[in-house]
Amino acid sequence: MDLTFHPLDPAAHAELLHGWLTAPRARFWGMTEHSLQDVRTYLEAVAASPHEQGWIGERDGVPLVHVETYDPRHLLPEGLLEHAPGDLGMHLLIAPAHGVPEHGLTAVVMAAVLRWCLDERGAARVVVEPDERNAAVLAKNAAAGFRVLRHVEIPDGTGTKRAALSVCTRADFAASVLGAGQGAVAGAATAHLSTDVGEEVHRRLLAKALAELSHERVLAPTRCDDGLWELAVPGTEVRYTFAARVLPLEHWIVDPASIRRTVAGEPTAPDVQVLVAELQDTLGIPDDLLSTYLEELASTFAARCATLEAARRGERPTARDLLQADLPGVEAAMTEGHPGFLANNGRIGFSLPDYRTYAPEQGRCTRLEWVAVRREHGHLSLGEGLGEEAHVQWALSPEERESFAARLAGRGLDPAGYLLMPLHPWQAEHRLPITFAPDIARGDLVPLGAGGDEMQPQQSLRTFCNRTRAGAPSVKVALAIQNMGFLRGLSPHYMRDTPAINDWLASLVGSDPEFAAQGFRVLRERSAVGYTGDAYHRTRTTNPHRKMLAALWRESPVPQLAAGERAFTMAALLHRDHEDRSFAGEMLRASGLAPAQWVAQYLRAYLRPLVHALLAHDVVVMPHGENLILRVREQQVVGAFYKDIGEEMAVVGRRPLPEGRERVRAVVPGDEKALSIFTDVFDGVLRHLAGILDADSLLPAERFWSLVAEVLDEYEADHPDLARGLAGDVDLRAGSFAHSCLNRLQLRNTLQMVDLGDQASSLLHAGSMDNPVARVGATV
Repeated sequence: MDLTFHPLDPAAHAELLHGWLTAPRARFWGMTEHSLQDVRTYLEAVAASPHEQGWIGERDGVPLVHVETYDPRHLLPEGLLEHAPGDLGMHLLIAPAHGVPEHGLTAVVMAAVLRWCLDERGAARVVVEPDERNAAVLAKNAAAGFRVLRHVEIPDGTGTKRAALSVCTRADFAASVLGAGQGAVAGAATAHLSTDVGEEVHRRLLAKALAELSHERVLAPTRCDDGLWELAVPGTEVRYTFAARVLPLEHWIVDPASIRRTVAGEPTAPDVQVLVAELQDTLGIPDDLLSTYLEELASTFAARCATLEAARRGERPTARDLLQADLPGVEAAMTEGHPGFLANNGRIGFSLPDYRTYAPEQGRCTRLEWVAVRREHGHLSLGEGLGEEAHVQWALSPEERESFAARLAGRGLDPAGYLLMPLHPWQAEHRLPITFAPDIARGDLVPLGAGGDEMQPQQSLRTFCNRTRAGAPSVKVALAIQNMGFLRGLSPHYMRDTPAINDWLASLVGSDPEFAAQGFRVLRERSAVGYTGDAYHRTRTTNPHRKMLAALWRESPVPQLAAGERAFTMAALLHRDHEDRSFAGEMLRASGLAPAQWVAQYLRAYLRPLVHALLAHDVVVMPHGENLILRVREQQVVGAFYKDIGEEMAVVGRRPLPEGRERVRAVVPGDEKALSIFTDVFDGVLRHLAGILDADSLLPAERFWSLVAEVLDEYEADHPDLARGLAGDVDLRAGSFAHSCLNRLQLRNTLQMVDLGDQASSLLHAGSMDNPVARVGATV
């Protein structure tokens, strides 16, 4: 439909709109009893406002629709909406029918108005807040791609209304029934897979493949006379040439634009799947797993295309925008995934709609599904000082508690006989009614439907942040999809003692003044629930099906922040936006500190506590970017929270442990203890940050590593008795260390990279690597 929009003229349009606004179908505008003068006064107020505008849309010269656009930052109550650049509020009123109603008119007008808001008014995101009782409008909004963020109270001139605060981006509209149906974007489901976007993503993934696989010594490029590097595919005439620099820890920085693939000297299009397939033997990928790995690469490629295409449309934040973003906002802005793994967004099992709904980088909220678990077939583990009633009040809203109890009672079941467990919506749809059909039929599992809180997926994919109740816990659930070397389940067996393990580590950290001095804290997993009544728990050997029904609740960092502080995932420090600007670089510049001072402050908050945990307590954790939440004030790192403890911490010595905690003990020699710092911190995190700051000309990599050495020296000066650990067998200043390789693990078996019960024996090494903080004269 072609609509022509003209600015509202209160004098000229008052009589027209008086007839529209007083019609019964416009009752949700609250003006059915207004006089002509009342309507004119209202329209004059709209016309006089600097933050809203009125419009009349005409079809063939005949007025058909009234639209009000507004700036949500000024006209919505404070704190109601997390504002984003390009937000445009919109109210819509279609003319009453005269004579025979025109079938489908509302849908056609809605699509035309949305297209006008996005294309002509320059909206990146359209915001609406219809009355939640207006079922007809809610249905049309859903058909147009609007997503309900939450239900809120909004002043409406006569009091307040309960509204469904909703947003719609260009991608949402393009993928919607009305958007695709009205020809908004041909092939909306694949609109992000354009040739130019695809080529850029291929180049970025190729650069990462060449860099990380060369770092792991799987590939061995050679230096050419012209200063470029060349990689020859054995037995073929295929050559890859590219520009690169190699920094300490054999960290390769490859220029994506420089990559050139030739066959017998003739250039060909870049393609990361082609690289992997033609180097299969070099990479050591088994024949039966090659297609699976290629599919994970395709999924990673598709995700990168989607975020890059959205960024080009202005629908994703820049690195500079993130300087003021909160924790969920930063989480949703991350696009890279794990910095070391090439195929890091496999998510095999997700459809495109699943990706758009549940992928963390989409930033969408959803509602978890809930199931009641018969007590004799489940268990609820609670942290110290947390009773079951307190847990229920912490984990569920009052409305959820009442509703679920009523649903059980309505089926003739006693709510006291059941535990309540949240499920990922994907899990509830794909696994619960099929894989656990017998359990539902027996009444051991009782599906309860969706919860009331809006939940946003975090970088870990199966962990959700509560966006409805401030300070409510995060929730981690099982998710039976294949992603980055594992089926992302959650073990009920592990959940039994997870709160107790968390309490022990939190007590250790909380009672040690060294951790307090560096601002290091633990986010406890305070409660966990699991179901073991299924047939899969009766098999002789363990299996993935035993990890499909469990959940845990983790403390939120938000209530623990001091005034002026904000929190965000440490993974953000390795983030580059679509314009290749680094978030770390933007933070550093905005902090006002010298680069060396900023980095040293960060290292004291991150590295030093991890070194102390190892040397003073024989405790190691998995401290990658997603497991650390940084506390920041004025763009300076002032502390950190560690999380995800139940499955990813170990005691590597023989220090005493309380009864029931032996599961976390894994005694290893000193050189393997040191790998918890060398591999997980130096190689897994700091190598990448050093490369970013060097590439941005903010701090040379050699100077970065000298700062790391200085922080280790500071620690040794403060704790000379602990410099080599409790057993005196740990040397973090050794000349070299074993080069543990992540991609080699995934290439060997992309379905299960390591045996979680014996991770150390599963690792693959590529010789040793020079330690960038080795003491002068240090030996292996």
